[in-house]
Amino acid sequence: MEAKTLNRESWLSAAFSALAEGGVEQVRVELLAKRLKVTKGSFYWHFRDRMELVEAMLEGWKTGRIEAIKAQTRLDGRTPAEGLRYVLSLYGGSNNPRGIAIELAMRDWARRDPRASEIVAEVDRERLRCVSDLFAGLGLDPDDAFARAYLFYSFIFGEGLLARSAAPDRFEKARDLCGKVLVPEGVV
Repeated sequence: MEAKTLNRESWLSAAFSALAEGGVEQVRVELLAKRLKVTKGSFYWHFRDRMELVEAMLEGWKTGRIEAIKAQTRLDGRTPAEGLRYVLSLYGGSNNPRGIAIELAMRDWARRDPRASEIVAEVDRERLRCVSDLFAGLGLDPDDAFARAYLFYSFIFGEGLLARSAAPDRFEKARDLCGKVLVPEGVV
């Protein structure tokens, strides 16, 4: 990629790829420049320093995730149960391996960095709020709806930590059964 075609988004995309592949330690100007096949000088046309890049990553991830969560949980003619099943389907299997890798890397980063922790918490609050609203639409009281939303996302993210190769012949069936426990079939 020629330096003149690079923009701020090119650097951010490369930074998220580096984050997903090796954690925040891999989000370094020299490594990103090498990945993009440009000199480090190109970076400074778009960011003052690495800290500005990191802050842009955090804010961009937060904004993008919250917008996606709101869109994913919008009913658009679906029942609350159908909405929950739809959200569950978005995170299943290998739908978006880069997105899942970024999500896990963000959570790992948040374990060691207060600012990243704050951003992940904001996103999680919105996730839990939106999915709690779907469970409330099934007639659950606020505490039960929140508990179900908490379990729902615990399953989604916990699933990303399990090695599919541990039981490849049983994975899909187990996932379907877990989905039915989270959102029973008779519920509309």
